[in-house]
Amino acid sequence: MDRTRWAAVANFFLPGLGYLIAGIKRDIAWLWLAGAVTLTIVEFGIRESEPTLYWVMFAAVFVMNIAFAIDVYRLASAQNQT
Repeated sequence: MDRTRWAAVANFFLPGLGYLIAGIKRDIAWLWLAGAVTLTIVEFGIRESEPTLYWVMFAAVFVMNIAFAIDVYRLASAQNQT
C-alpha cells in the first residue's frame, strides 16, 4: 500500500496521524491528533452513563473521520502529482 493510502487509513482511525505520515499540515496535525485522543477518551467515558449520547457521538466522530481520511488522501495525491 502506498504512502497516500496509509495516510488515509491512519487519518480515519487517528485524525492527524495521516497528515504526519503524508508530510502535510504538520503544525496542525499534532493538534488534531491530541483532540482525537481526548475525544476518544470522552466517547468511551459516556458509553455506559449516556448510551443515547454515545451513539450520537460515535456517528458524528465516524463521519468526521471519513472526512479526515478523504482530505488527506486528496491532499497527498495532489502533492504526489506535482
